[in-house]
Amino acid sequence: MAHVDIVVNGKTYRIGCEDGQEQRLEMLARMVDGHVKDMVDQVGQLGDARLLVMASLLVADELMDLREAASEVEMDAGSGGGEMADEIADVVDSLAGRVESIAARLEGA
Repeated sequence: MAHVDIVVNGKTYRIGCEDGQEQRLEMLARMVDGHVKDMVDQVGQLGDARLLVMASLLVADELMDLREAASEVEMDAGSGGGEMADEIADVVDSLAGRVESIAARLEGA
């Protein structure tokens, strides 16, 4: 298992990940940090836990939008083009699992 030091809201967290997933985890951390920075700009420093919850909600909102878009593609494709929509749905589900796993690791840090 690999470990990556990520920075969110100016604080460093050491997070474990599967070997080979280090760059992806760093990219995800930058996304989360971007959401946290946006929250800080809007509402100020409310504490790490609250900011991470708010950033997580933003990520979850984006994920829900993707799921809804995949569902619309599936409905538009009808029965003949459902394979592509199924692939998109599988990718979205996989991403959701990864986000949930990272969120769980951040909670434990």
